[in-house]
Amino acid sequence: VSYLETLSEYDLKTHINAGLFVATVDFALLAEMDVIVICVPTPLSINRDPDLSFIINTTDLISKTLKKEQLIILESTTYPGCLSDLVKPQLEKTGLRSGKDFFLAYSPEREDPGNKHFQTSTIPKVIGGDGNSASNLANKFYKLFINEIIPVTSPETAEAVKITENIFRAVNIALVNELKIIYSKVGVDIWEVIDAAKTKPFGFMPFYPGPGLGGHCIPIDPYYLTWKARETGMSTRFIELAGEINSYMPLYVVEKISEELNNRKRRAVNGSEILILGVAYKKNINDQRESPAFPIIKSLIEKGASVDYFDKHITEILPSRQFMELAGMRSILWDKTKLSHYDVCVIVTDHDDVDYNLLAQQASLIIDTRNTLKDVVSKTNIVKV
Repeated sequence: VSYLETLSEYDLKTHINAGLFVATVDFALLAEMDVIVICVPTPLSINRDPDLSFIINTTDLISKTLKKEQLIILESTTYPGCLSDLVKPQLEKTGLRSGKDFFLAYSPEREDPGNKHFQTSTIPKVIGGDGNSASNLANKFYKLFINEIIPVTSPETAEAVKITENIFRAVNIALVNELKIIYSKVGVDIWEVIDAAKTKPFGFMPFYPGPGLGGHCIPIDPYYLTWKARETGMSTRFIELAGEINSYMPLYVVEKISEELNNRKRRAVNGSEILILGVAYKKNINDQRESPAFPIIKSLIEKGASVDYFDKHITEILPSRQFMELAGMRSILWDKTKLSHYDVCVIVTDHDDVDYNLLAQQASLIIDTRNTLKDVVSKTNIVKV
C-alpha cells in the first residue's frame, strides 16, 4: 500500500509483480545487497538540537551484516562531517576499512513535492565519496537512473550543499515575511511588489511570504549547521534570525485573525467558529510534517475558538511530538451551505482542488495567507495577510 501521492498503487504493484521491488523489515537481507542507501529522518530534538538517532541506529544495523565491496550511501540531510564523524567510524568498528573493503558516499535527496515539472531522474544529483573509488562507484550507481551527476570533492562538501540550499530558502522566505509585515503597516501589497520586482531580468529572485514554514527540510535543516557551528565557537546569527521570523508567522496569522474578527464583526476569537483551509505544509501534497497550520489551529483553540479544517489531501491529522492534542482531528466534508456558518475562513494551504470562487461568495470573512484569491473579483470579505 502506497501512502505517497507521488507513487501510485498501480506503479508499486507493477514493480512488485515484476520482482523489482520488495518491502521488508528483515535487516538480515542487507547482507545480500550490493548498494545500501540510507534515507531516514533527521528531525530536531525538543531543544532544537539534531536528533541523529535514526542514522545511528540504522548504521548499527548495517554494521552487523557489512561485507566487503558494499557501497553505502547516506541521503539523509545532516551537518557537514556527519558521514565521516559518525557513520564511517561506526562501520569501521567491524574491522573493515572505508575505501578499501567497503565504500561510503553522501548524496543529498533533492525533491520538491507537488512540483510536476521535475522527477527524480531529471533533478541533478550531487555526490561526494569517501575517496575516489567510492565517488566512482556512487557515480555509476546513480547514472543508472539520474540524467545528470554533479561530483564534488568530499562528503563534507555534498553535505554542505544540501544545508546551503535549504538555508538559502529559509533566509529569503524570512526576508519576504518580514517585508510583508512592514509593508502591510504602510498599506503596500507585498504580492504586487514581488510581481513587479521579478520582472527585473537580473539580480532578483522571487520568494513568497506565507503563514510559516513547513516540511521536513527548510524549518529543520538550518539548525543542523547552527549546532555544528556552536562546536567551533561560531554563531549563525543570520540563520537564527530567519528562524525566529519564520517561527513567528503562525502567531502573526492568529493576531490578524483576532484583529479582523474584532474590527469587522466585533467578535473575540473566544467563541468564534473558524474554518482552516489546508493543513498540508504546501499545496497539492499530503505531507503534514511541520505544517504551519498546526500552531495556528492550536493557538486558536487555546484562545477559545471552535476550529474545523478542510483538506482533501489529509483526511486526518496524525500524531506529532509538538501537537499531540490535534491527533485524530478529521477534515470536514466540503459543503457550500456550511461556509457561511463560520465567522472566518482562513486559507493556510492553497490546494488547487478547492472552489475558491464559491468560498468567496459564501464566506462572510476570509483571511488569505497565500494570495490565493488575487484573481477573484474584489470583495470586501477578503483580507490578505
